[in-house]
Amino acid sequence: MPSSKSNILATSFDYKGVYPCPVCHVGKISNMPLMEAMSCDFCHQIFTVNLEQQQLVLPSRQPPLIWRWNGFNWTEAHLEGVEFGWSYVVAAIAFIFLPTALIGTVAYIFPPHPYAPLSWIPYLWTILTFLSHLAIIVWLLIEIYQIPVRAYLRAMRQRLIGR
Repeated sequence: MPSSKSNILATSFDYKGVYPCPVCHVGKISNMPLMEAMSCDFCHQIFTVNLEQQQLVLPSRQPPLIWRWNGFNWTEAHLEGVEFGWSYVVAAIAFIFLPTALIGTVAYIFPPHPYAPLSWIPYLWTILTFLSHLAIIVWLLIEIYQIPVRAYLRAMRQRLIGR
């Protein structure tokens, strides 16, 4: 039975290897001496390992984030025991667009007098409503998936200084 080229290049996940960090995507994770854990040399996250299922678990948050090694890189993170369905996506979109549409509709139906000194406020209010609700959803995603914004900024600063 001939093996494909992708299977030849695929590597199994073990304690001896060095792998890209699934959290910061900048550092490398490797085995911690005398422990059955791995840590990142950049963001300093500590991971537990499930070699049978080829999984890496971030236990420092509840519910923990889990990544699976596919032989080349980490699959996208998922929360242990939590399933996000389409209802969450619809709720997030509604949370962003319904208040914006409400304020924009009121500003359109009841426009201010064009020569009033503050006639631009309803339009600014509509834009600020959209941006603030979008920021809340982005902040929630950053908190749920523990995206290390500071680590990204630090890596970008190091790359700019290094050049």
